[in-house]
Order: sequence, then C-alpha cells, then structure tokens
Amino acid sequence: MPTYSIGQAAGLLGVSSETVRRWADGGQLRMERDGVGNRVLDGVSLAAFAKERAAGLHAVPGEVLTSVRNAFAGIVTRVTLDDVIAQVEIQSGPHRVVSVVSREAVEDLGIEVGATATARVKSTHVHIDLTDNRR
Repeated sequence: MPTYSIGQAAGLLGVSSETVRRWADGGQLRMERDGVGNRVLDGVSLAAFAKERAAGLHAVPGEVLTSVRNAFAGIVTRVTLDDVIAQVEIQSGPHRVVSVVSREAVEDLGIEVGATATARVKSTHVHIDLTDNRR
C-alpha cells in the first residue's frame, strides 16, 4: 500500500503541512509511523479523505442537468482571441483547465477574465500517469 509523507499529502490536498498535522492530531486523518519513526499517511485513507473534502469545495453553480460527470467550476484567468478561435483558461482550485473554443462562443457567452465558469470534460480518452511513491 502506498504511503505519503506529511509534505506529500499537503501537496496533494492543496494545503500546508501544518494543516495536515492539525487534521491528523484532530483525528480527521489517520497517521501512522513508518519503520524509522516518521509520520506517514496510508494512500487508501488519504484518497478517501481527499474525496470527502473535495465534495462541495468547488461545486458547480446552478441546477444544470448534464451527462458530463467531470465538471471544474472556477474563475476565468485568461482569454486569448484569434480571428476564429479562442483559448480560455480556468483555474478550478489547484487545477488549471484550458479549452480551445470558437471566438463566437466566447463572445456569445460573455466569457472574460474574472468571470466564474465551469469547464465540462467528456472524453473517451483519459490518460493517467502514476507517480510511484511506494516505500
């Protein structure tokens, strides 16, 4: 089973190491000691905590009915316009989502820097890279 240091867990959760320590000391995160006495979190518990914590953190506004299950609500941080095409960048928590859409769509929707928006992703190809952090 993979384990994570306090710093690694903090990076994955988007918080400080001190916050992870407080959560562990408060019983919200289960922490153990490894063979040399370092505090570590097991991957299964950390994954469950991350999923529970993320629920509602970046909720999609409104009652939109859609079949798309991957929605990233955030703020528009950049819009680059060309004659026909536009590139829109959204920051959703720690995630940066970039989409290329038509200039007409950007203008019709009024997409501009500072606006709240939701990037919806429906794809038949999702690539997963695994960082091997097993000890």
